[in-house]
Amino acid sequence: MVGFSAQPYGIQSMLKEGHRHLSGLDEAVIKNIDAARQLSTITRTSLGPNGMNKMVINHLDKLFITNDAATIVNELEVQHPAAKILVLAGKAQQEEIGDGANLTVSFSGELLHNAEELIRMGLHPSEVITGYKNAINKTVEILDELVEKGSENMNVRDKYEVISRMRSAVASKQFGQEEILCPLIAEACIQVCPKNPANFNVDNVRVAKLLGGGLHDSTVVRGMVLKTDATGTIKRMEKAKVAVFTGGVDTTATETKGTVLIHNAEQLENYAKTEEAKVEELIKAVADSGAKVIVSGSAVGEMALHFCERYKLMVLKISSKFELRRFCRTTGAVGLLKLSQPNPDDLGYVDYISVEEIGGARVTIVKNERGGNSVSTVVLRGSTDSILDDLERAVDDGVNAYKAMCRDSRIIPGAAATEIELAKRLKEFSFTETGLDQYAIAKFAESFEMVPKTLAENAGLNAIEIISSLYAEHASGNAKVGIDLEEGICKDVSTLNIWDLHITKLFALKYAADAACTVLRVDQIIMAKPAGGPKRDPNAGMDED
Repeated sequence: MVGFSAQPYGIQSMLKEGHRHLSGLDEAVIKNIDAARQLSTITRTSLGPNGMNKMVINHLDKLFITNDAATIVNELEVQHPAAKILVLAGKAQQEEIGDGANLTVSFSGELLHNAEELIRMGLHPSEVITGYKNAINKTVEILDELVEKGSENMNVRDKYEVISRMRSAVASKQFGQEEILCPLIAEACIQVCPKNPANFNVDNVRVAKLLGGGLHDSTVVRGMVLKTDATGTIKRMEKAKVAVFTGGVDTTATETKGTVLIHNAEQLENYAKTEEAKVEELIKAVADSGAKVIVSGSAVGEMALHFCERYKLMVLKISSKFELRRFCRTTGAVGLLKLSQPNPDDLGYVDYISVEEIGGARVTIVKNERGGNSVSTVVLRGSTDSILDDLERAVDDGVNAYKAMCRDSRIIPGAAATEIELAKRLKEFSFTETGLDQYAIAKFAESFEMVPKTLAENAGLNAIEIISSLYAEHASGNAKVGIDLEEGICKDVSTLNIWDLHITKLFALKYAADAACTVLRVDQIIMAKPAGGPKRDPNAGMDED
């Protein structure tokens, strides 16, 4: 009897074998929502000042200990396509504003969780999407009404105003340290703020991480801190002109090959001398141009170094071309390709350059106290690498918050006061709607409770008590009442001085709603067979030792 093989039918016959096809509410929509919810469960416990840290080890065995959601979702290598949409929303928030990625991912997960309940009740996903769309538009209107009066006019060079807007962004990463960190970040940002603050460049605030000491030893340097030692014996210069050579300071080999025929010892001696004389001539030309410091982009030759010492020139080697570019920006120098006499216009200027020892590491500090300075550096000190990395993320968030406030300085109450007010007003708005989308708007309003609930849970407080007392306060018209996490009670946030930037909240909620709607719109998942041959066993061919 001939073996009978069943012929594929339906969608199976249309697609290549090895594919996977999921459709319908249970298979596709609910599974997608579940995956997205799992991701938001991970980030949620890291929300707010009392957020817990995550220990993530990536595929290269690098260890991250952080509560910064952007770093966590970046390093997790999320595989599920629906969860990836949330990751992309978080990344978009990080690139646009630089803070609030956690709110985006967690809030998006909460919206989807509530959407699942609506779908199980019998609503169609498109009705849920319509409701969410109306709700986010209403949210944007309400947010504009919650803006603190007079906050739209701000002097971005006033340290006190900058710190008050930056505190919540830094405190959410380093709670308890914000009083030390904020003044440092504010000072560094104000130093490099251009005449038109809208052109503020985040790259101009650098971070140098040096092991040892403690956070209170951290300082701000107006200029750069290079983690290299000077090459020669001269370690310090003041009010000096600088020449930058990107190609290195050395005798260069010629482009073409040549053969030199030497008949006797005298000619050999002369040949060596001419090379020496040539190098000396080049270095002397640099010294005559008025430069006191030579910066090289690659190797510094032995002979060239010898003559630099003779002419009392300080030699620095910066191998990273990005660092070299920043050095040129700090000093106003122009990088020259080959060793030659520089024009006076190509020379840069430093007030002070010296090699100092900080915590056992030798660093070169380049200071430029004169105005129009374009780079400043926050020198962070800490006991371990992972602490320094986390401090750097907090500084990054602070600098990004400064950039955001240069664009739009309006502020709204922090500490979950805004979220509860939004929840209350959206709930009222849902009663005025007549269609089925009113249920979706009510669920959108309910999703805002995730923020105070999570803040309270992470601080070890009773979430239900906190939320009910917040609602009670807001119902009696106190729109600025939020959670005081230290005392565990509800307080007016204007007395606590906790403010969030309007622009951060606006983008975070918009991106979250967009991501949730995108996931809900999917009703079928069709996965092709992955490319590539059979996977090799990673331990194949290894012996037991």
